[in-house]
Amino acid sequence: MDYTQLGRTGLKVSRLCLGTMNFGPVTTEEDSFAIMDRAHELGINFFDTANVYGWKKGEGITEQIIGRWFAKGDGRRERTVIATKLNGDMGDWPNENRLSALNIRRAADASLKRMQTDYIDIYQAHHIDRNTPFDEFWEAMDILKQQGKILYVGSSNFAGWHITKAQETARRRNSLGLVSEQSHYNLLVRAPELEVIPACEDYGLGLIPWSPLAGGLLGGILRKIDKGRSAAERMVAELEKHRDKIEQYEAFCDELGEDPANVGLAWLLHQKVVTAPIIGPRTLDQLDGTTRVLEIKLEEKALARLDEIFPGFKTAPEHYAW
Repeated sequence: MDYTQLGRTGLKVSRLCLGTMNFGPVTTEEDSFAIMDRAHELGINFFDTANVYGWKKGEGITEQIIGRWFAKGDGRRERTVIATKLNGDMGDWPNENRLSALNIRRAADASLKRMQTDYIDIYQAHHIDRNTPFDEFWEAMDILKQQGKILYVGSSNFAGWHITKAQETARRRNSLGLVSEQSHYNLLVRAPELEVIPACEDYGLGLIPWSPLAGGLLGGILRKIDKGRSAAERMVAELEKHRDKIEQYEAFCDELGEDPANVGLAWLLHQKVVTAPIIGPRTLDQLDGTTRVLEIKLEEKALARLDEIFPGFKTAPEHYAW
């Protein structure tokens, strides 16, 4: 396993981040334990979750599964850099969501209890909260840091200007500020290249791409359908929108002699400020299939061909102005 610094911090994390969103709703607890154990065997030390994962309001099922896995001991917690998120609805009463100081305090304590740990390595805002000023956000986060309950703060789904506003507010408060941003970023979804990635580069944030395979579109979907695998109605509709690109992509992966899923992940690892794409295996076999990714070195000619198939963005404003 390769490791890198998370943004401008001294924290070392694996180049692949284990996403746990399937734990509970799709993957059984027993299989989730096996996947997390195997991740450690492979050297993956970076796990991502959220208080809403499990999709039963207020229960935090996925965090509970991780907590029971931590409780098995044998260094599981100590070897894991755990990142979790808050913002979504955890109840029906006011202040049981978003980024108010009150919800930040309550949500952090609840996540700590569910995960059976006394600190969170990276505590992330799952989405922007336009009703909470960043001064309030940072005061609450700084108190959690002073209490030793969290070590770093990250964002998810922030626009470039949100990152800027968050960082400048943190600077005025002499706070470290954000150290990472989770964005929807892959070969098909390249809008973060306009302003999010430049903001991350300028402020020293590590980029953690979610849905790195575009929900499966970049994972060899045409091959799977040809072999008789069924696809959800939503996936079929997305495939039809992008069929020409996906056909070219899978043909190019054949030329490279590589699995499309591995090429999609490898491409992200070649992009600036990307720390680790989030992989979300449902099974051990899916996890083991990612080990090839770190060995793939895409040459300039290959990267140029991928840009031809999936055109990207120049940095704003040059993309749309002189």
